[in-house]
Amino acid sequence: MSMERQDIRSMLPEEIEAVLRDMGEKPFRAKQMFQWLNRGVTDFDEMTNLSHALRAQLKERFHLSVPQLLEKQVSKDGTIKYLWAMADGETVETVVMAYHHGNTVCISTQVGCRMGCSFCASAMGGLKRNLAPSELLGQVLFSQIESGRPISNIVLMGIGEPLDNLEHVLRFLELVNHPDGMHIGMRHITISTCGLPEAIDKLASYHLQLTLSVSLHAPDDETRNQLMPTNRGIGIDRLIAACRRYQDKTGRRVSFEYAMIHGVNDTAQQAEHLAQRMAEIEGHVNLIPLNTVTERDLKPSTKMAIGTFERILRRRGVNVTLRRQLGGDIDASCGQLRRRQSCARKRREQT
Repeated sequence: MSMERQDIRSMLPEEIEAVLRDMGEKPFRAKQMFQWLNRGVTDFDEMTNLSHALRAQLKERFHLSVPQLLEKQVSKDGTIKYLWAMADGETVETVVMAYHHGNTVCISTQVGCRMGCSFCASAMGGLKRNLAPSELLGQVLFSQIESGRPISNIVLMGIGEPLDNLEHVLRFLELVNHPDGMHIGMRHITISTCGLPEAIDKLASYHLQLTLSVSLHAPDDETRNQLMPTNRGIGIDRLIAACRRYQDKTGRRVSFEYAMIHGVNDTAQQAEHLAQRMAEIEGHVNLIPLNTVTERDLKPSTKMAIGTFERILRRRGVNVTLRRQLGGDIDASCGQLRRRQSCARKRREQT
């Protein structure tokens, strides 16, 4: 009976070292291997400071996770969107964006999503599976290699709900923050969530110095229930309370994402209500003009409505920014490229 190969890119150096000891190898080899893994090697034979015999043994004991590039879109503003295929054929999206402070990569954390937000393409078709730590890391590594742009910031804001895959996300954070790896600091990492209070509390218990970004999108439960089914049974009061506990434990301010949707959540009264909510927590609000999703019957707010909304928040003392839209001339909304590729594949299978 053959031994199941371990996912080596999901392993920390001390875990690799333990396996190497069992193989009779020197412990220092673990650091060498971890460094190679975080340079984006695609084959153990690329680890040239290891013996041929050891490389042969590694191939037998370990699986080397490498995403395959299926499609690449480049926007006129320089934003790059990748569609990657995992080892089982499932696909995810990754986006590389250029800002004045450096290059940011937006990665997916699941194949699909179970949250069911009404404005999102990622949730169409539901959740397929969680991504492994190696698959999270691979998106960062291979986007950096393929784009030729050094990555300095990471946002977990692509397909999936990061806190619904918290165990693997926490391991990914260890890997990407490790000094012998990519060594990207926690303060350069943002986790975006639709707002799961118990998971927020668990994340807070680790006292990580990353940024928590909550997709709020409405100041009242009636509207938020309509947009985000996960709010039912939770409610905004409970969510804000969890965010306050997060701030108290970590000392890190929580950001709130607010997609501006025409005729749904963009009235002056809703801006006033949102300001009241923010007075409870002193959070930062990111206003985001909605990215149109073909299959969804929702439209972005007008520039006038967004301007009025922003002025009300500022007048009420809310720390607010209007997010610059990037990638507007490509499949900007998360999940659209994956969904288009999936639909095309199904059509081919039916013919």
